[in-house]
Amino acid sequence: MSTVQAQPEVAITATELLIDNRWVPSETGETFATVNPSTGEEICRVAAADAADVDKAVRAARKAFETGPWSKMNASERGRLLYRLADLIERNAEELARLEALDNGKPVAVAKRVDVAKSVACYRYFAGWTDKIQGKTIPIDGRYFCYTRHEPVGVVGQIIPWNYPMLMQAWKLAPALATGNTVVLKPAEETPLSALRIGGLILEAGFPEGVVNILPGLGSTAGAAIAHHMDIDKVAFTGSTETGRLILEAAAKSNLKRVTLELGGKSPNIIFADTDLDEAVEGAHIGIFANQGQVCCAGSRVFVEDSIYDRFLEKSVARAQARVLGDPFDPKTDQGPQVNQAQFDKVLGYIESGKAEGAHLACGGERFGNRGYFIQPTVFAGVDDKMKIAREEIFGPVMSVMRFGDVGEAIERANDTVYGLSAGVWTRDIRKATAVANGIRAGTVWVNCYNVLDTRAPFGGFKHSGIGRELGEYGLQQYSEVKTVIVGL
Repeated sequence: MSTVQAQPEVAITATELLIDNRWVPSETGETFATVNPSTGEEICRVAAADAADVDKAVRAARKAFETGPWSKMNASERGRLLYRLADLIERNAEELARLEALDNGKPVAVAKRVDVAKSVACYRYFAGWTDKIQGKTIPIDGRYFCYTRHEPVGVVGQIIPWNYPMLMQAWKLAPALATGNTVVLKPAEETPLSALRIGGLILEAGFPEGVVNILPGLGSTAGAAIAHHMDIDKVAFTGSTETGRLILEAAAKSNLKRVTLELGGKSPNIIFADTDLDEAVEGAHIGIFANQGQVCCAGSRVFVEDSIYDRFLEKSVARAQARVLGDPFDPKTDQGPQVNQAQFDKVLGYIESGKAEGAHLACGGERFGNRGYFIQPTVFAGVDDKMKIAREEIFGPVMSVMRFGDVGEAIERANDTVYGLSAGVWTRDIRKATAVANGIRAGTVWVNCYNVLDTRAPFGGFKHSGIGRELGEYGLQQYSEVKTVIVGL
């Protein structure tokens, strides 16, 4: 383990609410603490938005959408603003990566290589779409000219999670802005700092007043106010399935606002005997231990064909034990802490349940170090499908390894879950790979790879893993309404 240093020197330039292009305190004056998960110490206090602040932000967003310069702006100019924002994020990559490491706990090298770089790519991709969103002409019976228009939904509320704060902000903001919407965005209360810093870059880029409003606050106050607000036209949420249900209920009871949800997962990763074993071990390792296991599409259920089970387990344990935990600011670190005390306790609770239900603890399973929220990479063998660790989303560095016999069994057991976000398949047989990919009920299936996410490819889930898709052209569709126009000739 690398020793966790004292609070690192990271500039914090924004801790207030961003409403109508102005930094303001909350109406109540309330604040909340954001905590360094590597040490458990408070970093700073941040303004806590509530319903009154959401009202103010929605009014600003509505004005910008209905009568402000945003509603009159050429699509190509929206694109130029998004390109400018991407350039500013890239220019400030080191600062943003350090903020993410401080506030979230992920290794700074990973934050720069993944979170910052993919955020820049996301803004640039959707910037290129702004002037290419087109309808269709449709031949209909009679003397009529029929065409469709794709128009923005309006004012969009967006609620993002704490596991990829910067990247999830990009996934939400970029398509919404590209299609001409205005936004009220709530970052997770655990990790507000990078969202607020990007708010500063949005101002620097020159976005008009009211287009992007950023309201840190608690889910029970600011988040609930967004979900229930009568003048928000759509809510986009990434987070737990339980909270997703509450948002759907709020949308139904308020103004039937549009809703897209990217929710939890319990993803299967299926390893066949004819695969390259070393590649599969590494793919399965990254599939569960990336980002401290705090990934919605984590391949936490690893199904391994009988004949290679023992060798796979031996290699996977060795790989997990070689993982370097410690200071996120140390370039050698692979794994940082869990995001907070609650998540730390939750993961350790699942580990205890696995032991109690009879799974074999092959490695890990303990706290790492004596400060912060570090948990050893943990591998369980002999896991039964009915065990809690095999059925519930842990959102931590815990791999469950299970045996299977044939293709049919693998597909059946992979689908035996309420979730359907993603899956992995490892085999040299393309027919087998295709059969499994087609048979699994999940939004993304990776073959001989895992966690490959690209802005151009849609992402989202089946079943309890969500509604709608993010990214790519499919993601654009979630932020527009289709209008049919029929002209008599």
